[in-house]
Amino acid sequence: MKKKRLIGTLLASTFALTAAFTGCSLVTSNNDEDMLQVIATVNIANAKGLSSADRDLIDTYKGAVGTTKIYKNELIAYYLNRGISYVNMGYSTSYVFNMLVDGLVENAVLTQYATMYLLDAKVGDKGAETATLINEYKLMSDIEKLEYLLTDDGADDPDKEVKIAKYGFYSAINSALDSYEKRYLDEEDTTSGSENRATPSGIDTEKEDFYPAKQGENGKLELDYNIYTGYKGYLLGESGDYEDNALKNTERATRQQAYNDFLDMLIDNGLIDPDKDDLVDIKGGIEYMNHEYISQLESRIINKYYDLYEKEQEKELTGNDYLDKAYNKLMDLQKENADDSFKSDIGSISDTSFVLYAPDTEGEGTYGFVYNILLPFNASQSAKLTALQNNADNKDDADNYTYNYYKERNELLKQIKTTDQRQAWFNSATSYAFDASEKEDLEYFGKGDGRNWLFFENNLTKTDRYESLDKYIGKYPYNGEVVKMPDGSYKFHHTKKLTIDDMLAEFKAYIEYVLDGDGSVTFDGYNPEDGNEAYYTDFTEDKFYTEDTKDEVKAKDKKIDYENFIYAEGSVSLNGVDAKSADYRANIFNKDSAQYKALAAVNELQYAYTTDTGVLSQYLGYTVTLGDTTGYIKEFETAAHVAIENGPGSFNVCAGDYGWHLIYVTFTYPNDEAVYQPNWDNITVEGTFENFFYEWLKNNDIKEISTTRRTEIMTQFNVDSTVNKITSAYQDLLDLDSNS
Repeated sequence: MKKKRLIGTLLASTFALTAAFTGCSLVTSNNDEDMLQVIATVNIANAKGLSSADRDLIDTYKGAVGTTKIYKNELIAYYLNRGISYVNMGYSTSYVFNMLVDGLVENAVLTQYATMYLLDAKVGDKGAETATLINEYKLMSDIEKLEYLLTDDGADDPDKEVKIAKYGFYSAINSALDSYEKRYLDEEDTTSGSENRATPSGIDTEKEDFYPAKQGENGKLELDYNIYTGYKGYLLGESGDYEDNALKNTERATRQQAYNDFLDMLIDNGLIDPDKDDLVDIKGGIEYMNHEYISQLESRIINKYYDLYEKEQEKELTGNDYLDKAYNKLMDLQKENADDSFKSDIGSISDTSFVLYAPDTEGEGTYGFVYNILLPFNASQSAKLTALQNNADNKDDADNYTYNYYKERNELLKQIKTTDQRQAWFNSATSYAFDASEKEDLEYFGKGDGRNWLFFENNLTKTDRYESLDKYIGKYPYNGEVVKMPDGSYKFHHTKKLTIDDMLAEFKAYIEYVLDGDGSVTFDGYNPEDGNEAYYTDFTEDKFYTEDTKDEVKAKDKKIDYENFIYAEGSVSLNGVDAKSADYRANIFNKDSAQYKALAAVNELQYAYTTDTGVLSQYLGYTVTLGDTTGYIKEFETAAHVAIENGPGSFNVCAGDYGWHLIYVTFTYPNDEAVYQPNWDNITVEGTFENFFYEWLKNNDIKEISTTRRTEIMTQFNVDSTVNKITSAYQDLLDLDSNS
């Protein structure tokens, strides 16, 4: 599991560069002299009563840090970027400004402490004389100091953190300029649509440690990214990696217009002085931008401090004894409460919420999760079904549907033909489609058969930069012919219409393609090429009710045998993997495992075909509990229980009032025993239960430790002796409520 930032810094960011920040002046007090007033000062060296370790740290490095001044323009920008959202939520302006001042002060306190901590680490790494290092540090500019602290001389890419900070800074500016430029390109960019379909999460999510790189003249990696303003030094051809993602119809003139609008907004709010700044040179000539970059660096400085601090604490939280103790404690608690809480617990299972034990269900079945690919009735068929339901002849004395209703429904089910539902991914507001045939080295299902359009190009093809999508393989192309029109829209021809048998053939073929020899799909007494005509001919009134209620029994007591609504059954067999084993369960999200590949292939087919979009947001699918408590229609409930009894990888198709349900079992629980048998050697293997459990445990404990540490820092250093808030300098902002 990817490491997450455990303690978020309250950024003193004046990063007012988002698309939302595009209005005119939101505050009235913005003359240059007023905006440069100091509203607070911070110097943690003045703290009293510190521990000996902190006292030594502060006394040693206080000369290198000095006093931080917080200016009014920082507060204005922070308000415009973040505070305005709180006002829109109903908070008073004065409350928000006071909250933001507190945030700026906290950020300054953390930055000062982190700076001293990292300087001390530098001394240890370099073996240098402390006084010498401090003197060299004091001669640096503010930006050089922060970049120095982020540099790791012993690493293969020593200034990687600095380049990531610059990339984040530059890309935020480009994003803001994009939002302005779109206003001038709207007349030309008219291809976006409004179609919707759920998409996997994480689309176009860059990896946390990524930055666009190129090889420099000295052989070292350099940042291959720049700001594009349309002015000299900042042209599109000089923007590096940004050029590949620039707005489609961008021109130098429209970009300059966007940049001028952006500057006007900053000038209107007193953040830029047009008489002093070189407005053409956005990186070197505008003081405000230097402060913005400094804010980004300070954020990374604070995060680096917490990273180092947390690594020190992690040493206390490793070892099998520690993990066993935590695992057994949770196991004992769940065993004790299983009868009362298990059914609700499995509804909230996730990679940070574990169910380690399932109660005994002898004679009642097994709990588990299923995916559901729903192939629906079309509008005409639905109308006929409604007519059948409204026909009094199709109901018995207890107002239940009779055998004739279900027989007629089967005739409608026979006529269902479904199509790929992902047209919205072409013509939605954001088009996710790309022509895979243009990428010669890319392999995908049905390559060479005329089905060439895939989705989410970045996640699929640029794996060094973008996160892979969760439970989604990405190799199943749109099932039909696609033509891209001159205006950028898409037309669809010969879209394949699938019967239930065609769907099952496609299901088998794609899963086996993804498994690539690591498993196969087998059917029980059914062949998709032949279909199951016996399902219709054998569905007789004699078999309609259960054995004990089909004879002379009152209508209200008759029970339908819902297993007769199962059309086909089968399973995905994985080479060398027991689907009911603890190993299968522990590796269900391990992307190198066969069980994950099968799961992700089925999930992708859900995205392609199901009209039951609710299942697309579920962690492992729908929870199936025992008895008659699922809330699902009886046909689905019965078929799901049958499949779950057969174990993970099992699937079947059942009829229902919505259409055909293709049910796939993703996960089941053993009865009265541990769900997992942890092997702590796997804590570094991403996607395994052991990895999830270790990261969850570590994050919880480290988060608590880090939160406590932050509180300690604030308690010791955010005090009257170290912080001076000059309220008179921003009183006019606190009074905006009364003036409005």
